[in-house]
Amino acid sequence: MATRRDVESDFLMIRSLKDRLRPHWHALKRFVNPPRRWPSETSKCRARLASYCTGDGVDLGFGGDPITPAAIRMDLPNQYGAVGDYPPQLRGDASNLRWFRDDALDFVFSSHVLEDFHDTEGVLREWLRVIRPGGRLVIFCPDEARFRAHCARTGQPYNEHHVHAHFSLGFVKGLLEQIGGCRVIHENPDVDLYSWDLVVEKLSARAP
Repeated sequence: MATRRDVESDFLMIRSLKDRLRPHWHALKRFVNPPRRWPSETSKCRARLASYCTGDGVDLGFGGDPITPAAIRMDLPNQYGAVGDYPPQLRGDASNLRWFRDDALDFVFSSHVLEDFHDTEGVLREWLRVIRPGGRLVIFCPDEARFRAHCARTGQPYNEHHVHAHFSLGFVKGLLEQIGGCRVIHENPDVDLYSWDLVVEKLSARAP
């Protein structure tokens, strides 16, 4: 008949064995069922917008998944999201494209970044500054009201970096009209549950 001491000894031995095996068990679980990686926002618009991103251009806040392999990849010094495997080539603030002279690029692409800036107009002016006449500003962004409703309905985590409750296609188009020197060549107000597309061509040598 087993004594209390025998039972305690067996229990301690089993617990020790479990402690030694636990890291291997979790490694096996990650191998069999790897952590879910959310698809990048760029992957949702690439089929529609990549054709506008030709020549020399930059993908701002690319998050590991650039719009095209040839795009210059730029992100924050402390990147808060990564949904792809490409490393950044430039680190900095997308509101200050200090690496590029005026009228230098064929395109500027940005997916779900513009909504993070308080001074939306100032950021748009900076992005237009570095685009040559005939080049394109290509934007894929959320409609904030629809995005908030989607998060509430589905439980998807809300992005606390968004700063404007009224952020929308109409809001951005209104700012571009104030800035001037460009024309809309493509827009779609309702894509991918809560987002919109906008492509504008820069007309003048410099935004006013």
